[in-house]
Amino acid sequence: MSIRAAVEQTLLSTALALPERVQRVLAGAPIVLDGQTLATETQLALRLQRVARQPGAETLPLAEGRAAIRHQSALTGGDLPIGEVRSLQVAGLPARLYVPRSAAPTTGLLVFLHGGGFLYGDLDSHDGPCRLLAEEAGVRVLAVDYRLGPEHRFPAAYDDAVAAFGWAVEHAAEIGADPARIGVGGDSAGGNLAAGVALAAAADGLPCAFQLLVYPATDATRDTESYRLFGEGFFLTHRFMELANESYFAEGQDVEDPRLSPAFAAIPAGLAPAYVATAGFDPLRDEGEAYARRLADAGVRVELRRFPDQIHGFFNIVGVGRTSRAAVVEIAAALRAGLA
Repeated sequence: MSIRAAVEQTLLSTALALPERVQRVLAGAPIVLDGQTLATETQLALRLQRVARQPGAETLPLAEGRAAIRHQSALTGGDLPIGEVRSLQVAGLPARLYVPRSAAPTTGLLVFLHGGGFLYGDLDSHDGPCRLLAEEAGVRVLAVDYRLGPEHRFPAAYDDAVAAFGWAVEHAAEIGADPARIGVGGDSAGGNLAAGVALAAAADGLPCAFQLLVYPATDATRDTESYRLFGEGFFLTHRFMELANESYFAEGQDVEDPRLSPAFAAIPAGLAPAYVATAGFDPLRDEGEAYARRLADAGVRVELRRFPDQIHGFFNIVGVGRTSRAAVVEIAAALRAGLA
């Protein structure tokens, strides 16, 4: 880490460790929208970002935007303890296997697919939450670096995700995974892919024990109230989502293709139980919750948990602050139960 990055991380971690009453003074008056109050430390972090004039990734050239995402994730993800991190090739894709310190020779396994709008994100950007999930849930986490747009457009990421899950099922013994306790998960775009993998696994008769969907993108039409309410000022912007669509969709793409929008998929018999986490101040909130209700209406066992004071991206904030990390610890507890 550079000296500048170390200073930035120290300042951020110090600010987010202050007592809430001090944070409130620094953050300003509470932000209340749609009956929800934004977490004080999150409001402060957003204010610090504006004061520092940190540009959004979507405003930068692609390579710089990807570097900015990695930088932001390093600042907020910390360097969390883990038993072992092993580099692998999974279905021809770079991957990392996270093994918790308390791991038995065989544990449950989560195949994890990172977020980033199908054009940002990689193994480094989600290192922090993968470590926390593995340690707190007591399961192995296999993070997969799928192909991104605009270099590789739809359905490249979907195809990679399905292939990676199939590889994990086939090679379970090699990586210490119990074949009866393999699940799939992801955040945002990764949640979209995880939902698609779970649907494909059920349709194809592959064992999938659990799906962990963190503020998943499920409906590319984006015709929701949360999209209108929270698309500016809360990290994930309309412009980011527009750029993601432009970069990943092929020309003339049918946005209701179920591989792209799981909201339009037929729900197959035997679909894995799901835990769906959403954030109150997230443009993707309503589509994630609508998908959870659709699964429940189809008879799938679903737990839906909204974290009303959080924003899109809280899943990566596990190395600083209190409220976002507490939310991810709760998500990890659901993963532990789901792959028990």
